[in-house]
Amino acid sequence: MPTAPDIAPPHGGHHLGRSLGFMVVLCLLIALLLTAMDGGRLHIKFVYSLSIGLCCWGLTDGLRRALQTGVRRRRAALGLDGLPPYRIGWAAMAPLMLMAVLVGPPLGLAIGDALTGFRSTSLLNWEATSTRVTFALALIGSLAAWFAMTLIERLAVSRADAEAARRLAAENQLKLLQAQLEPHMLFNTLANLRVLIGLDPAQAQAMLDRLIAFLRATLAASRQPQHALATEFDRIADYLALMSLRMGPRLTVQLELPEDLRRTATPTLLLQPLVENSIRHGLEPKVGAGRLEVRAERDGDALVLLVRDSGVGLVQSSSAAPPPTAGSGFGLEQVRARLATLYGARASLTLTAAEGGGTEARIRMPCTALDTPT
Repeated sequence: MPTAPDIAPPHGGHHLGRSLGFMVVLCLLIALLLTAMDGGRLHIKFVYSLSIGLCCWGLTDGLRRALQTGVRRRRAALGLDGLPPYRIGWAAMAPLMLMAVLVGPPLGLAIGDALTGFRSTSLLNWEATSTRVTFALALIGSLAAWFAMTLIERLAVSRADAEAARRLAAENQLKLLQAQLEPHMLFNTLANLRVLIGLDPAQAQAMLDRLIAFLRATLAASRQPQHALATEFDRIADYLALMSLRMGPRLTVQLELPEDLRRTATPTLLLQPLVENSIRHGLEPKVGAGRLEVRAERDGDALVLLVRDSGVGLVQSSSAAPPPTAGSGFGLEQVRARLATLYGARASLTLTAAEGGGTEARIRMPCTALDTPT
């Protein structure tokens, strides 16, 4: 026996509105058909058609919802919530629709009489042609309404399933990107430590102690999908403290985080690759002292994060200069991929030459509070 789609009753007002709109159009078509067959006033026939149609539709849908709700509550009382959703088969729907067709037309005629002031022929007289036509149209209308509601709900469930699948894929992609980022950050830090061991063993030991504390805090925080922007700046401050042990007075750091942005939601370790790039590719190759600036600011509904250094600047190839938005390397790819997965076209990362020399990385993303879903 074929079954109806495995769909729970829709709770959104737009589903109810679509079903109601379909019924109004269907009743108007029936009124037009009757008017074309025997003449008469269209608006009177539409009133009766709409009254009967809405009564049949309301009874059918109401009984269906009541049956589904009863089954769900019964399963919940028995502790059977894990079973597949209850499917209303046509065998179960047939008596519900028959009841609606038998009760709906008399009720609809009574409403139509009250609205128009006319007195309709009794539907108990089955020999009358109007009685047979009324019940036939009520049955056809109920079947059409049932199929329409089923189709609307099926489309709604399909969209919900597709959205759930998209979200699951995005979550898995973010987990993969983050899993790749953590060892990348660790290897870069250990490479810096290895260089320092050969130059200054005592300072290398101090750096190792600080590295242990830094990794403990950073790797614990990275298990979360997002945290407050203040926490992100704290982790950057810890990393730059490590780099200061190695670079000494060559490195000057400035962190600027406005108070009203401290609770802004930020993906964990978002700025870490950009800061590493500034140190490794901008400031370390530079002869003499350098400056690193990390700043957050708000631009309308967007959060802007800047990482600017006074290092050697973007590396230009001999053939052609890269465009302002260009940028390669593992860290930049990870940041761009995470932003695209989380925010789509609403977020961006650009890499440009900084004014006065050096490089500026600019992230633009939606500005939301930590407790607000992104």
